Amino acid sequence: MSRRSLALIGLLALSCAGATASAQDLRLPNAPGSVKFAVIGDSGTGAPPQYEVAAQMARVHQTFAFDRVIMLGDNIYGGQTPADLEKKFAQPYKPLIDAGVIFYAALGNHDSPNNRMYGLFHMMDQRYYTYAVKNVRFFVLDTDSLDPQQIAWLETVLKSAQESWKISYFHHPLYSDGATHGSDVNLRVVLEPLFVKYGVKVVFSGH
Repeated sequence: MSRRSLALIGLLALSCAGATASAQDLRLPNAPGSVKFAVIGDSGTGAPPQYEVAAQMARVHQTFAFDRVIMLGDNIYGGQTPADLEKKFAQPYKPLIDAGVIFYAALGNHDSPNNRMYGLFHMMDQRYYTYAVKNVRFFVLDTDSLDPQQIAWLETVLKSAQESWKISYFHHPLYSDGATHGSDVNLRVVLEPLFVKYGVKVVFSGH
């Protein structure tokens, strides 16, 4: 798979900070058969800005038909009841869900671990998991609880992956100039050597 055949759009939901996303004229590689996905993080407030970002995603989807959205954690803020999941996820993204777009979530520090069992997050009831589409494999981590078992699992699946593209995503950033959280150096010293050793091409994080 060439670099041109992997296309992505990042639509970072800034609803937790009260920011809104402005419309953009997006000119992305849009070759037929390419792997296309959107990226959101720190999104699940149920507030108007989340709905505005979701509406923008739906508009972009009309011309850039991504078939999946990767979620970088803090998918649900505050209450985590079924009603909260409906208000803070199912309702905002209903147009995309109805169009067949599949969401794949990572857990953040504001998420209940039980959300791994929420069907629309497609986490396969696991805190961390892997899946592939065409020649791209995704590795989804739970960096709120990066225990030795998860690290051993990650090395095993990275080593055995045959896809040309390896992409990992999780909540806490290995590198960040953010004033509130910044870089998580403890995670970096554990994960970065594995990513380099086994050829991970792209890493996404939120927080």
